[in-house]
Amino acid sequence: MPGLYLEVGSRPGEKLKKDSLGSSGVELLRVASEVADGVTTETATVFATAKGVENLRKKVEQFGAENMPDKEKDGVTVPGRPKNADLVQSLGAIVEAGLRALWRSPPDKFPTDAGSVHWEIWLEPDQAEAFVTRAADYGIAIGADRLHFPEDTVVTGEASRDQLALAVRRLGAVRALAAPTVTADFFDELDIVEQAAWVSDLAQRANWPDGADVGYLTLMDTGISRAHPLIQPVLAAEDRHAANPGWGVEDLKGHGTALAGLALLGDLTPRLQDMLPFTVGYRLESVKLIPDAGFNPHHLLGAVTRNGVDAVEVTERRRTFALATTTSDDTPHDGAPTSWSSEIDQLAAGVSGIGDAPRLILNSAGNTDANSFGAGHYLETCDHADSELESPAQAWNAICVGAFTEKTMMPPGEAIAALAPFGDLSPASRTASWSSQWPLKPDIVMEGGNWTSATPPMTHGALSLLTTSHQYPIRSFTLCHDTSAATALAAGQVTQLWSEYPQLWPETIRALYVASARWTDQMKSHLPANAVKGAYAPLFRRYGYGVPDMARARRSASNALTLVIQDEIIPYGLSDATGGDIHKEMRLFELPWPVEELRKLGNAQITLRVALSSFVEPNPSEASRGSRYRYASHNLRFKLNRASEKAEQFLARISKLADPVEGPMSEEDDSWDFGSVRRDVGSLHIDQLTSKASDLARRNLIAVHPVAGWWKNKALLKGEPPKARFALIVEIDAENIEAELYAEVQTSIAAMAQAQIQIAT
Repeated sequence: MPGLYLEVGSRPGEKLKKDSLGSSGVELLRVASEVADGVTTETATVFATAKGVENLRKKVEQFGAENMPDKEKDGVTVPGRPKNADLVQSLGAIVEAGLRALWRSPPDKFPTDAGSVHWEIWLEPDQAEAFVTRAADYGIAIGADRLHFPEDTVVTGEASRDQLALAVRRLGAVRALAAPTVTADFFDELDIVEQAAWVSDLAQRANWPDGADVGYLTLMDTGISRAHPLIQPVLAAEDRHAANPGWGVEDLKGHGTALAGLALLGDLTPRLQDMLPFTVGYRLESVKLIPDAGFNPHHLLGAVTRNGVDAVEVTERRRTFALATTTSDDTPHDGAPTSWSSEIDQLAAGVSGIGDAPRLILNSAGNTDANSFGAGHYLETCDHADSELESPAQAWNAICVGAFTEKTMMPPGEAIAALAPFGDLSPASRTASWSSQWPLKPDIVMEGGNWTSATPPMTHGALSLLTTSHQYPIRSFTLCHDTSAATALAAGQVTQLWSEYPQLWPETIRALYVASARWTDQMKSHLPANAVKGAYAPLFRRYGYGVPDMARARRSASNALTLVIQDEIIPYGLSDATGGDIHKEMRLFELPWPVEELRKLGNAQITLRVALSSFVEPNPSEASRGSRYRYASHNLRFKLNRASEKAEQFLARISKLADPVEGPMSEEDDSWDFGSVRRDVGSLHIDQLTSKASDLARRNLIAVHPVAGWWKNKALLKGEPPKARFALIVEIDAENIEAELYAEVQTSIAAMAQAQIQIAT
């Protein structure tokens, strides 16, 4: 226990000596007064460490046993008063404080319901993340939004009184509690002048990117309006384009401008309330992909997308493409490639368009139809085959973004509640309906807002995200939601990550970002106890790998490290002896494991997470649509040696896996959490295992090897064998265990000559 929360009450009619309370080890948090029968009583809430409690005890003891020195006044000796008299004589009682003692909202707003409610939790900034990390252990669901003030960090949590009280007592760090009151509809309903004032304040706190060497986020939607003060600084007039030059570049519908605000600044609801300056690390480009009137013919969707990419690539830049539009015309596709998804794969692989370099692309999962929801649980509708992800969401090489939600707080007095629980799938988000043959989609989920539990369910301002309006200055704000909003948020994070690591490849950024994702506690609640590999399938179909964590994507701390390998491989070649096609190369890496530190940890459980990312060139011919081995130019796999497996045994085992056969996949007998059936699909493979640290110390060999792909044909291989780039991400995490993993790796990293290695810091 880090300390005690104490409620210190004054004697009736006395004023507390508050200055004396704030001594060493005692922090004054709150002072309140109450008048009863004309008599005022003051109450102070303090947080006292063990040292602070001892100091308070000593002050009371000194009052009873020690006097201050006598004083001479006008020739008369005045006996010294008892030590600490002003403080102790003002005290009426000291008791352990409850939650009400930390409450800063009006008393009548303190939760009286014994069930789960929303709380605004004010935290000590230096201890905020530690509290957030541990809060789930006490059943508290903490939202992703943060407010930062000079002496406080504010988060929103959902918990019962008992759950929060126990966490406050055990964890400390809480400075105050309040009722969360501001949702997106509060700002959306303000008048023109008030909205403009909020925008002006926010714009003054922004540090906009300068210089030529910055990343760009290219939004392919309805265009973007430059009039808004939160967009104009990062969107040049010449950086607005259209897939069809006859369409113009202005945003007449508003969807693109709304996504631009989310991509740059996130949900404006918490951002507007924040007091601190912030930095935007990238600029915008706009491509109008959707005409102002009518629609793009289905058979031209791929061509229109390519034209949009070509329009911006007349200027060479490092850019992220975000596409938040889908089609229902290809449904059902059951995960098989379509012309549009195949063109997305070609663009990502750099084999289509005027450019010839790989591209980083995000697309949305598509939205459900509110009218399809019935009386059953909303997840039954989202999981139904009729709610299958819409094309081009099944593209192998793009990051597909679905939606989850933490927005469950409705305004007081509302007769209806939020439909989805905190931390679960947004009702708007479509899911994958297909078997393990095709890629795991969506890759990740981001906040997409919630719907109400009305029949049929519908959006609500309090459950939406706040963003920039294309009607500025008539309106500064508008509401946004669903998988479009989620895609914009993800695109902003990905572009920020790439701006911080500009030397990394698109394949690498994709792997780092998606591999950082984790399922929320609510998502994991759908797993059975002691879940086996197959039990994870519903989670992957709904949430992909979960919610990305930018801190995890960036970090390489003392007890967690991430190794990033960028390399290329010639997967297939012709045998000189027989002229037959063969698997030509594999890559074997001896990882610079912190062996000594891992051995010291012994039986402690360490998590290993591996991600392998490579962009495939698609072959969507009819004969190939039913085969992942014929659709993809190449298929790569990773394997880790077992604790008792020597290099020769390891290589022999891999050689038997080079020629997989079509048909249902069989699960490998290994210790990976997700397993090969879910891992070895698509062009991004992620898995994790938890093992004893001493065993992991001996698992230091990882191989990247090819299996079949359409590049493996004699006609193609008679020329120069094609090369494939790949990124390999290896993360080991000791979580809360004290360990200096990073320091040992740093000393051995220079000895690795097999590949280009970088440490993400």
